[in-house]
Amino acid sequence: MARFTTHTAETAPEGAIDAFDRARSTFGMVPNLIGTLAESPTTAGAYLDLHERFAASGFSPVEQQVVALTTSFENECHYCMAAESAVAKMIGADDAAIEALRSGDALADARLEALRRFTRTIVETRGWAGDDAVDAFLAAGFTKAQVLEVVLGVAKKTISNYSNHLAETPVDEAFSGFAWERRAAAV
Repeated sequence: MARFTTHTAETAPEGAIDAFDRARSTFGMVPNLIGTLAESPTTAGAYLDLHERFAASGFSPVEQQVVALTTSFENECHYCMAAESAVAKMIGADDAAIEALRSGDALADARLEALRRFTRTIVETRGWAGDDAVDAFLAAGFTKAQVLEVVLGVAKKTISNYSNHLAETPVDEAFSGFAWERRAAAV
């Protein structure tokens, strides 16, 4: 298996320093994800661009975490489940909701559950959600713009999920309290 370096400012390829500066400005630190993505400054920059765009979407911060955690759960990303759980806690998401998202369980809040289900459908069907799924999402009070913004959030997380799979990115100390492994399926 190919091994990837979790770069620092001292080891990163030329062109990656901008990603480090942007990450520090956005997150208050340079997460290991960005250190890993720095191997390709283009990919690191694209991820940060998508992060900024998704943050400016029509979703609240908690709703953004529903999309991020659902995508990361479905893609079984140990790194993103830990990091996004920590972010969800930091922004004040309900503990029961965070635990449900980490377990792939339904959310008690009907609107957030509609968002979770739609996001899961987008990931599982690779975008072939169908009219019934879109109609249910819209009936929950979301907009057509937010249908596409779910796709944006899934795209952002897919970049990080897949990159972390390939690189086996180590979980940052700041997120270690939220270490995650997908539970075994019931037999």
